[in-house]
Formats: sequence, C-alpha cells, structure tokens
Amino acid sequence: MGAVRDEFAEAGARERRALVREIEAEGLLTDPAWRAAFAEVPRHLFVPYYYVSAPGGYERLWSGDPDPERRDRWLRGAYADTAIATRVRDGDLVSSASQPSLMALMLDALDVRDGDDVLEIGAGSGYHAALLCHRLGEEHVTTVDLDEEIAESARTHLAAAGYRPAVLAADGARGCPERAPYDRIVATCEVPSVPYPWLAQCRPGALVLAPLSTGLILLRVRDAAHAEGRFLATSAYFVALRGVAAQAPEHDNPYPGPSGHERFLFLWGLVRGTLDRREALSLWLRERRPGRERFGVTVSGDRQWAWLDDPGGPYAWPLPGTA
Repeated sequence: MGAVRDEFAEAGARERRALVREIEAEGLLTDPAWRAAFAEVPRHLFVPYYYVSAPGGYERLWSGDPDPERRDRWLRGAYADTAIATRVRDGDLVSSASQPSLMALMLDALDVRDGDDVLEIGAGSGYHAALLCHRLGEEHVTTVDLDEEIAESARTHLAAAGYRPAVLAADGARGCPERAPYDRIVATCEVPSVPYPWLAQCRPGALVLAPLSTGLILLRVRDAAHAEGRFLATSAYFVALRGVAAQAPEHDNPYPGPSGHERFLFLWGLVRGTLDRREALSLWLRERRPGRERFGVTVSGDRQWAWLDDPGGPYAWPLPGTA
C-alpha cells in the first residue's frame, strides 16, 4: 500500500527525504522498517491544513491556498520536525500531530513484532496510525478518538494515503474491547494514571506506552491487574486525554527559582496532591535533580503509584484517581 498521487507528491517526497535525514541525525530510525515507513508515508496528506502561532492567536495554513508562497510554506511545515496544531476550537488546542522525531522514538520503544496487534489512543490526524499500518499491516491496527469529527477526519486521511485500519469514535480511556486483545497499546494523549481497561485488553507480556506528567511511561503488562515499567529519558508534552476516566493534567510553574527546571515539573506532575511544593523541591534537590529515567510506575490491583529508583523503595506516590 502506498500514497495516492497528488499535486504535492514530488515536492512532498523531497521534503520527506530531508525529514528522514534529520531524524536519522538524532540517532533514530535505526530500524529499517521504521525508516521505510517515515520515508514512504506522505505526512502532508494528513495535515491538509494546520495552525501556527500568530499575534493574537493562530494563523491557518492550508494546501489549497491560492498564494503559491503560502502553499510552499504549508508543505515545508508539514514535514518540519515539530508538532503541528491541527484542531483549534475557541482559541484552545484540541488536537495536534506529534513531532516526527518523537514519534520515531515512541515507535522504536514499542518494540513491535510482525503480527502484533496495536491499539492507538488518540487518532489525531491519522499519521501515527499510518506509520503503524506501513510496519504491521492495517489489519493489525486500531485507533480511537473521543471526537467523532477527528476520527472521521483521520479515517479520510488514512484512506487517501491507502490505509484502512479500524478507526473508531470512542472514549480512549475505555480502550476498544471489541478489537482486543492487543500486544501493544500506545497513547498519543496525556493520561493522569493508567486506565485499567487498557490492561484488561492486553495479552500477557504486552507493552503500554503513554504520556504521563511530562514523560513517557513504558509498562510491561503481566495480567489484567498488574503492570510495571520505567519512564523513557525524553520529555514529552501532549494534549490531555478527554473522556469519562480522564482528568486534565496541569503544567504550571509551581515554584520560583531552580524548581522551574522542566525535570522538576515532571516530578511535580507525579507528586502533586501527595507532597506540597516545598517538600517536592527538597526531594528533587536531595536526590540530585533526578532525570525521568529514574522514575517508574507500578499497577497492582486497584493501586497505582509512581516511584523513584525502586518500586518498593522509600519514594512512592499514588497516581491521581487511584487508591
């Protein structure tokens, strides 16, 4: 399967090659299968319009602009290694296309194997699902989004690129039981804790990758009630999961001075509600400003907690909405 021909195909291919080189220069796309996916899936088909920051709000760029210079600007932006705002309502960002290099890192961390069934939470533009389809085959990919309009748009974009995975409008916090079980679940929206339905819909040994606080937690699932894993070292900022089981995360600057460091904000996202800001700052300084990779999450029965260094160690904090 491949992209249908369109008026931007040739220019898009050039931009795509440049994007792949840029991501490779960061030490990513070492797996030939993922390199081929990024080299062949036409990202511009998934962002026919998007928004860029402008004085007083957002400016809309689109493929049908009558100004050729603005069309060129749209196409270059479609292949820039940055996140793209794809849906804005009443001045608020509703949906975005993730930074391609971060996508590459996440897909590599998923460690998929031929024949794996993958559930994606947050369909967005459909581009991430297309990369999964290229690697695994569309029959192994399911993507859900709470917003029916976003789901339909993702379905349309995927079809234009030649892919037809299962795209459903559903509450991502509840997973997608009708297509279970899954070998991998990947979320492209931030969660405050791990939704229990995800674990129940996984095969034993499955991996779950999800944005939590300002990091990416990679969990190995033992069974429907148990999972554990560590955060990846990278930072990650995503639109929050919406739905019945979701709570909107907050990322303010909770304390002046050194605690404004983005690694402290990650810790604060984990301990908020358990420690006050001064206690959190004291811990962060005492433990030598720990990076994300020193933290992890354990799910055991009806309990979920984040921890530093050791799941059974002295530093552990219940995640929001859990016992």
